[in-house]
Amino acid sequence: MVNKDSQNLPVVVDLFAGAGGFSLAAIQAGCSVAIAIENDPHAVTTYKANLRKYAGGKFTKILEKSILDYVPDEVCSEYLPNLRCDLLLGGPPCQGFSTHRILNAGVNDPRNELVLAYFGFVKALRPRVFLMENVPGILWERHREFLDEFYAQGAEAGYHIFKPVVLDARDFGVPQRRKRVFILGVRDSKDAQVIMWPPQATHAAPGKTLPGRTLWKSCIDVFEPSLEGDENDIHMNHGPELVNAFRNTPLNGGSRKDSGRILPCHATHNGHKDVYGRINPTEPAPTMTTACINPSKGRFVHPTEHHGITLRQAARIQTFPDDFVFYGGIMAAGRQIGNAVPVTLGRYLIQHIKKSLFDKAVDIPEPHAIVKTEKLECEPA
Repeated sequence: MVNKDSQNLPVVVDLFAGAGGFSLAAIQAGCSVAIAIENDPHAVTTYKANLRKYAGGKFTKILEKSILDYVPDEVCSEYLPNLRCDLLLGGPPCQGFSTHRILNAGVNDPRNELVLAYFGFVKALRPRVFLMENVPGILWERHREFLDEFYAQGAEAGYHIFKPVVLDARDFGVPQRRKRVFILGVRDSKDAQVIMWPPQATHAAPGKTLPGRTLWKSCIDVFEPSLEGDENDIHMNHGPELVNAFRNTPLNGGSRKDSGRILPCHATHNGHKDVYGRINPTEPAPTMTTACINPSKGRFVHPTEHHGITLRQAARIQTFPDDFVFYGGIMAAGRQIGNAVPVTLGRYLIQHIKKSLFDKAVDIPEPHAIVKTEKLECEPA
């Protein structure tokens, strides 16, 4: 059992840490982040500038190379010599599994090796629990070999791995429609019997509320004024033609089709309906992607003003606090925001794990082999 003393918080290691959304969620859930691995220099700058502040000055070792450049056993012996790892977090870069990739793009993509590298750290660190996040495309049939291998390694290492679950962030209090896959693994059989996974949603659509649930959150508060001097209160600069198209777009949800903007490519197809569309603030926002501040990439135009959303507005949709500052310029910061796990969702999931396992007096023996795994269910390509 984890001692409730503030000096003995559950210890977290965050792989593919990005700007620190999952790490911040862990800190807010009452955990201590010991190690974070991230190789994007702008994300590292953001992580360093923010996470130690939120951690109350507690030290987090940040390893700044690719996960593929580290030997998991060496990381464990060098940076966790006297500590255990209670919870391993991380969402391997998802480009290889993205729904935006067509045909067989992504099959045998070298980036997909990172999913298996993640499990190398599971074997070395022997966390009591691990939680992996990725896009729903990872469940496509064409990626089955990677998931099959992931689960096979889990069984070999003695972990019970629950079936992948697709969770929508709006069902957990995030003002955003965002579906992501979460895979939970537990080391010990008693933990596997105790924890309910996935946790129950906290929010629901109008007309579908149940006892204990509230309505989905709209994103209207996102567009309140930013703090004075906020360096992330910036948006892309648009040329006169685009500004005029936005001006012609109906407020609170209009699309490119409404704006009258016609490009040469539209001679053969209508294009994506949401591009250059306005966000409807009375509903959860669309998924914040790595291009969330670029109106040409999705429904990312301000509800009433004639420009794309600001970095701060995108960060609020991802439920980052307003004093969390992203560095590296507007495009790099946008990528960091879009790649992040929404803080509110991450905090809820980690709190659920913590309350179910770490805060209860469960008699846990030394690590031992548990070979049970759930049968995988992949979606058709």
